[in-house]
Amino acid sequence: MNYDQLKLENQLCFPLYACAKEVVKKYKPLLDEIGLTYTQYITMMVLWGKKKVNVKSLGENLYLDSGTLTPVLKKLESKGLILRERGLNDERNLIVTITKKGEDLKDMASLIPFKIKQCIDIENDEAIQLYRLLNKILKKI
Repeated sequence: MNYDQLKLENQLCFPLYACAKEVVKKYKPLLDEIGLTYTQYITMMVLWGKKKVNVKSLGENLYLDSGTLTPVLKKLESKGLILRERGLNDERNLIVTITKKGEDLKDMASLIPFKIKQCIDIENDEAIQLYRLLNKILKKI
């Protein structure tokens, strides 16, 4: 029997996994400067854009389940960056709102994408193509 399908170099998942891990590693020192983990950072990115969102929608945006998202939100709330409140019409609906302090952090974070771009030496058109391919995969999974 041929087991080529089990060779690491024949797996799409491995370069995706390894690349994601290495890219997130590049973020760490930059995020340490503003006191966020990568998961907290991407959560704040959604909130910087939407200002107020329910937890279910936030999880869908980030591809995170509530078991992963809840501790992230608790930590962001303890830092004073967000507020979590129960919905008025439905107490099961948890609403997350960015605070002034969370909004102010946006200025410090705004330089991070530029610094990351400097670390990842690919052309803009390659980055756009990669982004499109990865999003295509995400939508089909």
